[in-house]
Order: sequence, then C-alpha cells, then structure tokens
Amino acid sequence: MAEAYGRAVASTRRRSLAFLAVVAGLLVLSGLMAEVRPLVLADNIGNLTAYLGRILPHLTLADLRGDLAEWYWGLPKWAALLGETLLMAYLGTLLGGVGAFLLCFGAAANLARTRAGRFLTRRALEVLRTVPEIVFALLFVIAFGLGPMVGVLALALHTTGALGKLFSEVVENIDMRPVEGLTASGASRIQAIRFAVLPQVLSSFASYGLLRFEINVRGAGVMGFVGAGGIGQELLVAIRNFYDADVSAILLMIVATVMAIDLGTERLRHHLIGAEGAR
Repeated sequence: MAEAYGRAVASTRRRSLAFLAVVAGLLVLSGLMAEVRPLVLADNIGNLTAYLGRILPHLTLADLRGDLAEWYWGLPKWAALLGETLLMAYLGTLLGGVGAFLLCFGAAANLARTRAGRFLTRRALEVLRTVPEIVFALLFVIAFGLGPMVGVLALALHTTGALGKLFSEVVENIDMRPVEGLTASGASRIQAIRFAVLPQVLSSFASYGLLRFEINVRGAGVMGFVGAGGIGQELLVAIRNFYDADVSAILLMIVATVMAIDLGTERLRHHLIGAEGAR
C-alpha cells in the first residue's frame, strides 16, 4: 500500500507540474503575442503617476471651501449628466431584462419546445452578448444620430444576451415536478410557467438583474465617448482639452456613484438570495 500511495503521489505531482508548465508557457506566449514588455512598463510608469498628479486638485486648509467650489465648478451640469447616465443604465437594464425574460424559456433545455428553436435562441443570445455595448452604440450613432437613446439601445441589446444566458441556466436547474403536475392536469405552457416555474426563479432573476444594473452603470459611463450621451461625453471633452481638474472631479463622481449603487444592490441581492434559501 505504501508503494501504491507513493506512485499515486508521484503521478499527481507530475500532473501538477505538467499543468503549471503549460500555464507558464501560455503566459509567456500570451505576453509575447500581446507585446507585454515589463521593462517598458517599468520605464514609463512614471508618466501615469505624473498624469494622476496633474489631475488632482490643489486643496488647502486655509481656503478648502473655495478650492472645492473651484474644483466642482460644473457640479449642476455634471450631476444632470450623471443622472442621465443612471437613467440610461436603468432603462437599458429594464428593456434587456424583459427581452431576456421572454427568450430564456425558449433557450432552456427543459422548457424549449424544439431543438431547432432552442439552438436558434441560444445563438441569438450569443450574438447579442458577444458584440460589446460600445460597438452597438457606434452602429446606432450612425443609424440614429447622437443622443442617450443610442446608449439605451446598446445596453438593452447586450443585456438581453447576457441575462438571457443566466436566466436560461436558472430555468434549467428548477424542479420539474410542479411543471409536470400542472401539464398533466391540463395547464397550458404559459400557465405552467406562471405557476410552476416563476415562483422558483423570480428571486434569482431579480438578483441577476440587479447585478447587471451595476455593470450597465459602468458601461453607460463610457457611452458618451461615442456620442451616446451621459457623463462620459463630458469626461471625454475634459480629457481632450486637458482640463485636468475636471477629469478628476468627474471621475470621482462616477466612482462614488458606482460604489453607492454596488453597496445598495449588493444588500438587495443578498436579501433576495437569502429569502430564496429560506423557502
């Protein structure tokens, strides 16, 4: 037994070493292909720190209130644009969530009516979540012009693909006995989904929807880079015109907003997951 144990340990060690060697080889290959040069990074890291130093405001205790007022001179305008960004993220998440809800049942293996329909639905969801939001926004800017509607449409399409996959996986993990019981008693497909599927999945759907809203807030923040409205457009103007203090002020507003939303939605998600577990 000791010899067998030694051979098993040696075999496990060899597999582990082989795995680490493959990972290291892929790491080196990826670095070479991506032109990652640690020495160049080390030589130029000072440029980044110097830029960060330039965008930080000069605050003094003697006139802190005045310095803050000068730093946030555009607060009313920036707050309005930040509110526009939040509304873009909210509406994009809502529309995408509705689209994902309608498509997820056809993409779930246990509820899809036909294999062909399931295959087509899954491929459509893959296309929607594979194309980045910023690419959708560029296409819609060409088609519809500048404005926040472009950002909403881009976020909604990408959210449909992302949430559709997550929702379908939740549906595939439900207990099918209530569905089979309702179907055997003569219930229609919609009735079976309403009374047997939704009670099992709604809390998970809401949790994933909140998580996606967090992601979309960050995504909506850069939609303005392509003319899709929101605070990102003002941030791009500040960067291009070298308004260094404005860059840090706007970035701080975005970061603080995202942090507040993350903390709030995290508590909601934990509450929903806990409520589901209690049932």
